[in-house]
Amino acid sequence: MCNTLKKLGEAELEIMQVIWDNTAPVTSNYILRELQDRRKWQLSTLMTSLSRLANKGYIICDRSTGTNLYTAIVSENDYKTTAGKHFLEQLYNNSIQNMVASLYSSKMLKDSDLAELRGYLDTLENMEHGEAEQC
Repeated sequence: MCNTLKKLGEAELEIMQVIWDNTAPVTSNYILRELQDRRKWQLSTLMTSLSRLANKGYIICDRSTGTNLYTAIVSENDYKTTAGKHFLEQLYNNSIQNMVASLYSSKMLKDSDLAELRGYLDTLENMEHGEAEQC
């Protein structure tokens, strides 16, 4: 994964989510239809955004078929990992505890969220111990 990914703007992220949600390459008209409830764009506006995404290294455009087909070259998981790490560093001094404390104190976390987090951490811990015992 590339740690020098340029940040995506809100609209660019919406475009990428449409592309990531499809296993096959997509056309600009498909993207425009998928975004029509959120964005009232003309095709030219979308094409400008697609060009920026290509310049940032997120997508490639295959023009060999006579129809522009767009494919992600940065996976959704890679983007989320990089963006999440940057978010944690910038806002919470690279501390998950600070992030959870902030969300908890502002009542953004419900008891069910905390239970889900505890369960996930327990699962990770059990997996780690299970792998260590197998060695």
